[in-house]
Amino acid sequence: MIKTQNIRIEDFNYPLPDERIAKFPLARRDQSKLLVYRQGQIEEHHFYDLPDVLPADSLLVFNNTRVIQARLHFRKETGALIEVFCLEPLDPHEYALSFQSTRSCSWLCLIGNAKKWKSGPLTQEVEIDGKTVRFTAERGVPHGNACEVRFSWDNPEVTFAALLDHAGELPIPPYLNRETEESDKTTYQTVYSKIEGSVAAPTAGLHFTPEVLAALRDKGIPELELTLHVGAGTFKPVKSETLEGHEMHTEYISVNRDLIDTLARTDRRVVAVGTTSVRTLESLYYIGKMLATNPDAEPHDLVVSQWQPYDGSPDIDPREALAHIVDYLDRHGMTRLVTATQIIIAPGYRYHIVQGMITNFHQPQSTLLLLVSAFVDGRWREIYDYALAHGFRFLSYGDSSLLLP
Repeated sequence: MIKTQNIRIEDFNYPLPDERIAKFPLARRDQSKLLVYRQGQIEEHHFYDLPDVLPADSLLVFNNTRVIQARLHFRKETGALIEVFCLEPLDPHEYALSFQSTRSCSWLCLIGNAKKWKSGPLTQEVEIDGKTVRFTAERGVPHGNACEVRFSWDNPEVTFAALLDHAGELPIPPYLNRETEESDKTTYQTVYSKIEGSVAAPTAGLHFTPEVLAALRDKGIPELELTLHVGAGTFKPVKSETLEGHEMHTEYISVNRDLIDTLARTDRRVVAVGTTSVRTLESLYYIGKMLATNPDAEPHDLVVSQWQPYDGSPDIDPREALAHIVDYLDRHGMTRLVTATQIIIAPGYRYHIVQGMITNFHQPQSTLLLLVSAFVDGRWREIYDYALAHGFRFLSYGDSSLLLP
């Protein structure tokens, strides 16, 4: 088998006509089509059939992150329009604390039209609850292609979350090639979204409705929730010829101790809703593996690096790995694991936690397509050929698949 780092990304290309990219969602989320891949066989259903086609012994794991209105626009006195795209908090570093900030905070941001904003503050006036708030942004030190931006405002009763809600714009995927519409504020959020922090939706979850969730509960299928805040890097194309030259983006995860304990003990089939849930669950295995050899590691050491799964070290039992995390949290009086992952899942990867996956149809030559290929033992092309030949809609607002290798 070819070494994962040597995978040629051009081998994961396929023709995707623009008309097959869903620009808007269906009027009813669960009316979307559902491709079921089960042990090499393909079936066609609708998403509202999920409770009937999902194995009865399944356990579903959802990503409860919520998309923030991360795109801010400021206008200079010269008239130049500057876009400030918030990626992740720097000071305070915790998402919740940053959103609760009442005078200032700093974020890592992408700057649009950056050549027109070399220095000096940008200011706009924002109306919140009948009061005018003076909102200022100042450039800080660069971080690669992004830079630190210090935000401040003159009303201590206003939080940064409120400013984003009133001044920000929801960032829909760039490949939709359209402006954000008012409807996106609802349709680009999952019905179970709770924890603010993502700049892109975990789109596999967009198909779920309260009715589908109720039907799953009636079937006795347990639901667990974790949090991975999706970064803009999820849209980052692989531009290197081989995978080795691609730097995977880092994303922040937060997982409840009881969820990890449940996974360590369950005999059910773990079905991840979306690639973000997949990346989080598989990262847990490697965090547990780190703790197996270094049980007194500092929390900041429990970050999963890009190539860690491919270092050749011997595997351990997944239950054992998860039990190490539970023990670590208990010894430190922690109820939640908060860390980051840069994991890249591609052919050559061996899955440890995830046994089923609900996911949309992904862009050609993307790391998400590589993740799917690794899960279906390289048979992604026949799945995608079927979807293309049978009218499935692609990407974020498109149709869905249930993968059960």
